[in-house]
Amino acid sequence: MFLKRLANQKKKPLRVAIIGASGGIGSALVGQLSNSNHVETIYALSRTRLQTLQVDKKAQWLPIDLLDEETIEKAANEIEKNGTVDVVIIASGLLHTENIKPEKDWRMLESQSMSALFAINTIGPALVMKHFAPVLPKGGRSIIAALSARVGSISDNRLGGWYSYRASKAALNQIIRTFSVELSRKNKDAVLLGLHPGTVSTNLSEPYQANNYERFTPQQSAEYLLSVIDQADPSMTGKVYDWKGDIIPE
Repeated sequence: MFLKRLANQKKKPLRVAIIGASGGIGSALVGQLSNSNHVETIYALSRTRLQTLQVDKKAQWLPIDLLDEETIEKAANEIEKNGTVDVVIIASGLLHTENIKPEKDWRMLESQSMSALFAINTIGPALVMKHFAPVLPKGGRSIIAALSARVGSISDNRLGGWYSYRASKAALNQIIRTFSVELSRKNKDAVLLGLHPGTVSTNLSEPYQANNYERFTPQQSAEYLLSVIDQADPSMTGKVYDWKGDIIPE
């Protein structure tokens, strides 16, 4: 069952917060954890309420908007009223919209599109870490995991293109590394890591999936990611791993 190892370490069922719970991977994470005997409470945070939560007594929906820090702080404060959370998963992300397309060359660079991607992929997760880190237990194992992307690797960039998405995820990886240093000073057993979910068939990636990449359903990706999270230890903090648990180069 999901997060069994972590629950056994803590000797109690876990409390988990999932930010971006209405997205493909986020909703799959909620579904997987709802079926786990090792999870006591799920806080599902998103702008829109999940319909599945109407029949799930384990999950509680709270509104959040990554573009509005006040909603992030309010959600964290609301959760803290009931105690700490053991795992925080930031499952949000933006690759494209009707008006935003990944840049194929530098002539497509445009400040408004770049700002939008950085707001969701970098600044939003940073603010979640800011307000949710204080809700983690003061001692013992706890985990913050943020969805990143392999294309955020600088040394692994051989194809070019996708300027804004690459840069926003590279910046997120730096936020993860920097934040993990301070988090470790406050609790040496806390872990903060980035996760590459693989090529997942969601609305985020569907128009840009290459045929030569293995594709996962959101449920498959959620299962793989939860396995990596469950195995996470302090030696992994500040780094980015793929769905198999292999480290992604910086």
